[in-house]
Amino acid sequence: MQRREVFGALFRSTKSKKSFALFPPYFDKVEDFEKCKECESKTCQNVCEENIIVIVNDKPSLDFSKSGCTFCEECAKVCEAGVLSIGYKKDIPAPKIDMLGCLAWHKTICSMCKDICEIDAIEFIGLFNPQINQKCNGCGFCVGVCPTQAIGWEG
Repeated sequence: MQRREVFGALFRSTKSKKSFALFPPYFDKVEDFEKCKECESKTCQNVCEENIIVIVNDKPSLDFSKSGCTFCEECAKVCEAGVLSIGYKKDIPAPKIDMLGCLAWHKTICSMCKDICEIDAIEFIGLFNPQINQKCNGCGFCVGVCPTQAIGWEG
């Protein structure tokens, strides 16, 4: 077990985070997700290559705890209810960094969020202060790698 995994195990067991539903990035209106209740097959969940689509209250939601969205479009291609469509593709809202929970903001060298970000959406001001910039597409890969769960969305 690596040192960062130890930190993660220690902090994750004591910290709980409020979250809200994040939907796959291929929808027009949130109200359209009511149609998902009629869908029995939930094919969008089954085709997700990253296994981040979970069904919450009969609607697809994104869980970034272990991976992120590659924007592969597969969920939109198989949506039987017509809720998800490639024509509606949009970025997912950017997550926020909780400065109180972030190791780097507390002068501990950690750059896991920056290391995994393929589009350079996380910048460090100096050595220790990470910030998410306007390049962020909301893919969520940074969320799952944060050892203290300091990155996420809040409702």
